Amino acid sequence: MPDVAREKAEQAADGRHVRFHHDQVSFNGTTRIEGELDLADALDLDAALSAEAEQLALAGSTESLDVRRAMAVGEIARQQLALDLRAAGGGAGKPRQVVLYVHLSEAALRGEPGHHLARVENTRTGVTAEQVRTWCANRDTEVVVKPVIDLNEHLHVNGYQAPKRLEEQTNLRDDGCVFPWCHRPAKRCDSEHCVPYDDGGTTCSCNIAPMCRRHHRVKTHSAWTYTTLEPGSFLWTSPHGYQLLRDHEGTVDVTSTRPPPTPDHPQHFY
Repeated sequence: MPDVAREKAEQAADGRHVRFHHDQVSFNGTTRIEGELDLADALDLDAALSAEAEQLALAGSTESLDVRRAMAVGEIARQQLALDLRAAGGGAGKPRQVVLYVHLSEAALRGEPGHHLARVENTRTGVTAEQVRTWCANRDTEVVVKPVIDLNEHLHVNGYQAPKRLEEQTNLRDDGCVFPWCHRPAKRCDSEHCVPYDDGGTTCSCNIAPMCRRHHRVKTHSAWTYTTLEPGSFLWTSPHGYQLLRDHEGTVDVTSTRPPPTPDHPQHFY
């Protein structure tokens, strides 16, 4: 519903703010902040806090990740005040990078109205095309336009390692780890062979899928198995015989006959 999404985006943009509640200081000397940010700005801030928190850990901090992220806010603020790069006419650090993948449907090619939504890969949420245009117009943005990748094209190589183009195609097609109920983004996954390469499996579009390292190991070293029904649609079989369909709609238990309970597993959990 593009019109509804556009209206919500406009309402959210009007409500952007950052507030510091300095009048509510705790006995420990902490204060609260809250805000509503542009998604791209929020992602940039999240990445900056994570990077600074990691640097604090490398420097010897033994605080928890949450505490280090809170400390990072102050570190970043003091660095900015000390450097004042903009006032000195210098650079502004690493630019925000916007990578554009253009997915065209038949309706969009025909020019039909109502097809103006984009998808943010970091959060896998929809935004309006107008919002993407605003991000790209930011002076600190580096825009990268990727070559057209046909998600229906069958790519094939002879070796084991999936080349960048094949990896990118399957990541865009499947969006995330294809193990049931896993939500790890595809960019942070391995390129996994459905039929193992050593067993004759090919390195191609119909036999490669993104899978996070944990579930890659589960699939390799346990009784979990899966079959590619069609690119982007996978039928998993659990060690206890349950069958789970994993596709773009999520995970659905499609077991037709429930496996009988056993003394060791009176109530099977897949």
